[in-house]
Amino acid sequence: MVRRRITIVIAEDNDMMRSILRAMLRGEEYDVIGEARNGQAAIDIVARLKPDIVCMDVMMPEKSGIEALCEIKAANPAIEIVMVTGNSDPETVQESIMNGASGFIIKPFNAARVLDALEKVSNRIHQAKP
Repeated sequence: MVRRRITIVIAEDNDMMRSILRAMLRGEEYDVIGEARNGQAAIDIVARLKPDIVCMDVMMPEKSGIEALCEIKAANPAIEIVMVTGNSDPETVQESIMNGASGFIIKPFNAARVLDALEKVSNRIHQAKP
């Protein structure tokens, strides 16, 4: 049975990080269907495109990744959100998980770590939506 491709929105204010994430996902079972440079843009694009997964930077302008996480999960509880952060302090991790984050990718990251985190979330999605 062919697994359906997982749709992803990348929300990251750093252009280079967005490009790196997009490149890591190219050719895998993922389709990057949108990108956002700030928390408010992430909320808007996710509401419009309804991806399976959002890769969300914690620290972004306009609205933080955690603020955007809360708004996205309130409107779309089924969307999986993986936080991307250079700040893995326990408070940030706990606040993100309490607000519905599905996982974490710590910067600096490598392709194996990113793909492993997304694979875990993707497996949950495939089990929920065959």
